[in-house]
Amino acid sequence: MDALVQVPDVEDLTLVLTLQRTQSLGAAARELLISQPAASQRLSRLERRCGTVLFARSPLGTTATPAGLEMVRQAEHILGHLHGVFAAVRSSAAARTLRVGTFAGISGYAFPALDELVGDAVRLSTVVHHGGEMIELVSEGSMDAALIGIAEQVQLPPHVVAHRLGTDELVAFVASGVQPPRRGNLPFLDRVVTYAPYDNSGPLIAERIAALGGTPRHAATAPVALEISRRRDGIAIVPSSAARMSGRPGDRVMASRVDLPVRLSVIARGELDPVLAAALPALARALGLRRRPS
Repeated sequence: MDALVQVPDVEDLTLVLTLQRTQSLGAAARELLISQPAASQRLSRLERRCGTVLFARSPLGTTATPAGLEMVRQAEHILGHLHGVFAAVRSSAAARTLRVGTFAGISGYAFPALDELVGDAVRLSTVVHHGGEMIELVSEGSMDAALIGIAEQVQLPPHVVAHRLGTDELVAFVASGVQPPRRGNLPFLDRVVTYAPYDNSGPLIAERIAALGGTPRHAATAPVALEISRRRDGIAIVPSSAARMSGRPGDRVMASRVDLPVRLSVIARGELDPVLAAALPALARALGLRRRPS
């Protein structure tokens, strides 16, 4: 309780700032619409709480002591924050939070681009999860939308709608200094080829890599596949968006001959949030996707 008594009132801090500006107890009292004795009593009470003199009084006016100057600095800081409280609360009430999920393989590219595109229109809350779990989260309303690659490969709940974002393609990624695929019918002959799709096409990709002479090796995500290919002087089959975003000088992105389209969609319970819907064309461009179905 004693600690509460030592906390200055807003009126105390306002008096301090007014005194510093006017250098006159009478002028400060008039500006604050109180009597001069009331202003003097308030200042004396504040000084007793502080245990020191804050303003030296003289016939020429009031002058802040070193302690008073520190009180002025503190008052400016505290009142500056207080003046912004209502505006901050109104801003917080007006800003909506948009909960969006995607899978790990594309999150590092998609989320920064989407955050830049929506700007301050909404607060973007991002979640990384597997496609199946994200479908459940959207279905139950725990997530507003999710960018997934399996929307056209699974049965979505009746109230969950897939909005096509665009179509990617699988490419062969060859890191700087690594031997590219051969020419001819067996471009991956005697090569380990690491692959990571955005969807459920992994088994088909493995079959086609084997048919082209390679030894397929599955990776958890596209970035992991790219890093493995760098470290083992190998080849990675990944969506072109991943290859482009993770490229370094000297890296090459080539036709993979694994002819499988990668269709990315944004799912939601019915219509998309208007802010998110407006951002999708630019998001597709940022990821290098074709907007029309292949």
